[in-house]
Amino acid sequence: MRQVLVLAAALLVGGSYIARYADKATVAAPPLRAAAVQAGEPAQSSAGQHRMQLVSGRDGHFRADARVDGGHVQFMVDTGATLVALRETDAAMAGIRPMPRDYTATVSTANGTIKAARAKLDRIEVGDITVFDVPALVLPDEALAQSLLGMAFLSRLHRYEVADGRLLLEQ
Repeated sequence: MRQVLVLAAALLVGGSYIARYADKATVAAPPLRAAAVQAGEPAQSSAGQHRMQLVSGRDGHFRADARVDGGHVQFMVDTGATLVALRETDAAMAGIRPMPRDYTATVSTANGTIKAARAKLDRIEVGDITVFDVPALVLPDEALAQSLLGMAFLSRLHRYEVADGRLLLEQ
């Protein structure tokens, strides 16, 4: 029980720090160029930065098709998730297959407390945006309806911004 409380406190503190950092990065970022990026299509800005714009679905969530260590994964973007969370099926597509003994992390989710396996993803690519060495958790398929692209990815971008049903990612 003590380990669960320590992990929960660490996730809360880490998430708060990342959220503050992301807020500062978003506020300090320059305004968008007048030319809009097509939804779901990458574009490169004049400064050599890569941009990707996602349009929210009918349910209000943003989804991103990504390549994780060479495998295809569809994510739901989740600013409330500290790490990237992969369903076992998606992790296997990326070549990650934890053994039962690897499920040592205890995680609190909306569906209750479950065990997860820690992983380090070599790279996540969303369009032209690539983030390296991303910490992640692998969860049983029944624990997640869809893999989550959390703050471990988003906080490594130059900025991300949500406005008018669109999510802009910029690296």
